[in-house]
Amino acid sequence: MTSGAQRDPRFDVLFEPIRIGPVTAKNRFYQVPHCNGMGHRDPTALAWMRGVKAEGGWAVVCTEEVEIHPTSDVNPFIELRLWDDRDIPMLARTADRIHEFGALVGIELAHNGPHAANHYAREVPLAASSIPVTTAGYEPLQARAMDRQDIRDLRRWHRAAALRARQAGFDLIYVYAGHALTVLHHFLSRHHNRRSDEYGGSSRNRVRLLEEIIGDTKDAVGDTCAVPCRIAVDELLGTDGLEKAEVEELIGLVAELPDLWDLSLAAWPNDSITSRFGPEGGQEPFVSGVKGLTTKPVVVVGRYTSPDRMASVVNKGIADFIGCARPSIADPFLPKKIEEGRLDDIRECIGCNICVSGDFTMSPIRCTQNPTMGEEWRKGWHPERIRPQESDKPVLIVGAGPAGLEAAQALGKRDYEVTLAEKGTALGGRVARECRLPGLAAWGRVRDYREQQLHQLPNVNVYFDSDLDAAAVLEFGVPRVVVATGARWRADGLGRSRARPMPIAAGARVLTPDDIMAGTVPSAGTRVAVWDDDHYYMGGVIAELLADKGCTTHYLTPASEASTWTQNTMEQHFIQARLLEKGVTIQSFTNLDAVSEGSITASCVFTGRTEEIEADAVVLVTSRAPEDRLAEELAARADDWGDAGIETVTTIGDALAPATIAHAVYAGRRYAEELDGPAVEGDDVPFKREIAELLPLD
Repeated sequence: MTSGAQRDPRFDVLFEPIRIGPVTAKNRFYQVPHCNGMGHRDPTALAWMRGVKAEGGWAVVCTEEVEIHPTSDVNPFIELRLWDDRDIPMLARTADRIHEFGALVGIELAHNGPHAANHYAREVPLAASSIPVTTAGYEPLQARAMDRQDIRDLRRWHRAAALRARQAGFDLIYVYAGHALTVLHHFLSRHHNRRSDEYGGSSRNRVRLLEEIIGDTKDAVGDTCAVPCRIAVDELLGTDGLEKAEVEELIGLVAELPDLWDLSLAAWPNDSITSRFGPEGGQEPFVSGVKGLTTKPVVVVGRYTSPDRMASVVNKGIADFIGCARPSIADPFLPKKIEEGRLDDIRECIGCNICVSGDFTMSPIRCTQNPTMGEEWRKGWHPERIRPQESDKPVLIVGAGPAGLEAAQALGKRDYEVTLAEKGTALGGRVARECRLPGLAAWGRVRDYREQQLHQLPNVNVYFDSDLDAAAVLEFGVPRVVVATGARWRADGLGRSRARPMPIAAGARVLTPDDIMAGTVPSAGTRVAVWDDDHYYMGGVIAELLADKGCTTHYLTPASEASTWTQNTMEQHFIQARLLEKGVTIQSFTNLDAVSEGSITASCVFTGRTEEIEADAVVLVTSRAPEDRLAEELAARADDWGDAGIETVTTIGDALAPATIAHAVYAGRRYAEELDGPAVEGDDVPFKREIAELLPLD
């Protein structure tokens, strides 16, 4: 805690206790359910991740969605399961860990209906009406319409799961009808529900199953556990789907039945929209007014990172709880920092959704701002603590991009003497450049947080205009040298689709994202071709910028769509729509074969058929080359290290292998965590993992 700091009285309202049915939350900070890519595969890692949030001051900490039955199998996605009693110990570990730090723990029971293809269970999917499954993979599979016996079964399965959840120690047991991900949402939605019986048609009929399951859950566990209902207030489909007024009518019909209303948007990409396409508090127009329909507490989300905005949500009567998923990932200690007056120490979420990519890639959650996320148990990392120094040997870090900044501030907190040398005149490296691109301003928080931390560390000295070569590093005589010099975008076309540089005519105007970010932007009216063989955000952002500058922009990609990897961050649809709205021509399944003066040669990835496209300039967004000159020079002079007092030279981040900003930050943290630590023996796995128990063969 910063010396003399204390909580600003304006935020006292955020620390008032709130009753939720039979339980009481100690403050208004509520970690809403969110996925994490660990689930039933990594239960202890998951428990420790949630536990750190409880330690950080969140009053309520919830699981992700928890499958209640094999007919709700969302494989290959890795969520939690509560299919039978054997799943109770796994879930109890999470509940126990969260309780250790005085928080309430919630479980989001879910039946995903047509959103579950049941790949593992091989059960026929269930739905309100007979429709193709709504998974992202265009599965050649349909869900069958539930009959009355199926509805009775669903009610029984949910009740049994609620009882198991109470046995596992949960305080809040959800009824989940949100995000267009659950069968309960589909019963509510005219878009999905085409039934003609007592569960279809009117609002009264469509809310019937939700009412029954909330009642069943209250009857089973409501004496000791709170029963929240998570519901989508709008599907953003216009009159084809649920709209705010209709959802308010549905809520009004059962307003007093649950113990809390958890409000969201459908579908998930709208609810967890990236900062590039949605501001903090962007859901307030949709959720305002719902609190007036019920006496029960209401929780809302909106990627809240500002304490002022949080307090405003409560003071305006919009909600009782500040719901957070991504901000609680970026900074698990956000509540404590507000309580202790340490606002400058908050790691503000940048809204990049790299956390969501863990779920879509079925891998442990990661975070651009918080490199310890997902590693709390696996590696013993903690977002606010790091073990003290174990030697008095200083460290020289060359490069103040995301990897270098993270290594410097983490080593500084370990009390090492650190020299950070930056060849430019500002901190941030690629982050400082990229945050000036359209929609990416929030990404500057990666630099801002670390710069603020460095200001508090007198043992870290920063030197600008320091373009060091091997001779200069040897003159420093520092035992540990870290090369974090970043990477540059290639200008020769080499990337995924081309293993060799492409033919480029001498008079052709070829640019890279680095050129664009440095201010070399073609003038209005210029015909520009953007070839995106990178497939993350950069190609789409560059095309958007060029369109904004008045260029006639032609975006080409070997993939099926623009910025295709952003399916994993749930923003591809928004990117494609924005480019089209700005007049960008998008040409998919296209390779770039050659660049001439005034034109390019492109070809179909399937047939190889070529075409000439007029282009005054070409921006190549393909791959990046590590800026590893210094590392190579030092390696060549390894025989001189001893005389110079150098013991180790370690290359990290993009200088070693270009990747996401999250990878770079993680690399910086890893170096700081492992310095002077125990060496990994031989081929040992460098983190803890859990192995499935083998059942007897008989």
